Amino acid sequence: MNIDHLKRVIVSQREEMEDMLTRERIIERSIDTARLKGFISHPNILAILGVRRSGKSLFSWMLMQGEAYAYVNFFDERLSGFESADFEGLMQAFYELYGDVEYLVFDEIQEVENWERFLSRLRTGKKIVITGSNSHMLSGELATYLTGRYMDVQLFPFDFSEHLRIRDVKLSEEWQYSSKEVARVKKELEVYLEVGGFPEVHLFGKRMLQNIYQNIIDSDVLRRYEVKKSRELKDMSRYLISSFSGEFTYNKLGNSIGLSDSHTVSRYVDYLSSAYLIFPVQRFSFKLKEQIRAPKKVYAIDTGLINAVSFKSSENRGKLMENLVFIELLRRSSYSFGNEEIYYWKDHQGREADFVVKRGDSVAEIVQVTYASSSDEVDNREKEGIIRASAALRCKNLRIITWDYEGTEDYKGNKLVYTPLWKWLMRREK
Repeated sequence: MNIDHLKRVIVSQREEMEDMLTRERIIERSIDTARLKGFISHPNILAILGVRRSGKSLFSWMLMQGEAYAYVNFFDERLSGFESADFEGLMQAFYELYGDVEYLVFDEIQEVENWERFLSRLRTGKKIVITGSNSHMLSGELATYLTGRYMDVQLFPFDFSEHLRIRDVKLSEEWQYSSKEVARVKKELEVYLEVGGFPEVHLFGKRMLQNIYQNIIDSDVLRRYEVKKSRELKDMSRYLISSFSGEFTYNKLGNSIGLSDSHTVSRYVDYLSSAYLIFPVQRFSFKLKEQIRAPKKVYAIDTGLINAVSFKSSENRGKLMENLVFIELLRRSSYSFGNEEIYYWKDHQGREADFVVKRGDSVAEIVQVTYASSSDEVDNREKEGIIRASAALRCKNLRIITWDYEGTEDYKGNKLVYTPLWKWLMRREK
């Protein structure tokens, strides 16, 4: 690819991004950027991964403020013919434009074949930031070449505190004791459940959600994996998102959309998961075979996307809460650079706990989610499910997240902690 053409694209992209940083209202993300930059204080690779349109490009720019860096976004039609042989020309264009910069930022680099080999060679002398919209990016050749010499973090759409900031909701230090401010937070939680956290929704409204969804399906699934049965995959995607917070099996899923081959069904689910659109969750079991064979539960990346894509039902509020809690648990693990694993639990009698948070070799917390605003509204099935899970998993840290009820209860010798969703979302543990 012609070097002058590359230089024009690089300069144009930089002007567009700098204009956005000046023109748009930019909010600080909830992740520790200082710690992130520490991962590349020496020549190394930092990978910022996550669903498309979650703000990865802008976040990478914010991370580089005050540094000498070069940037290119490969998800640009002007670079559609870019090949691995053009990487040398790209580096020459960088040097001619900026000199010997310390940092290099490659946005959506997975669009180019053999990018792993290029980064493996470049990493020994440069501090590199890459972004990508595919969870398998670091499981292939790059992982083999680098043997752990990289750090990755998953960036999510806005959390609730970021939603409040972009909506210009300012709270005092003692806001939890102010009826007026708490009422405002609760009202905003209603909005957050409805519209979700994709940044563009706050600029252009809910109509952007269908556009975002279609863009993920077309770019990150159908085109990337060259899916032949596109109609079936689209049907599967809508079916799974409409089944959010519910169980599914590959056989039932295949029968629902007319796909008899369970291997194809499994592969398509993996495609949707790798694009961060859905998250299949396994049932917890100490026996690996039972864990693999049991039905999975499915959650979607964003409640706003659920509302835009799925069919409405009278049960939506409780299920939306459950989906929101799951994504927040994932977000907290990613942003704290933790190693938590999240499961659900269910016994042979159908008693269930929504989330089992495993940290290392032990279960750290069991979480139940219920749409309740008073103690009387908490169904005994919710209590039975969490204490049965507690006994089976030997964990006494039991939390029930409610819509608006707070308190503690001794239930059959077990301490249950009730926390309103709005308060739990605002209190991120360190």
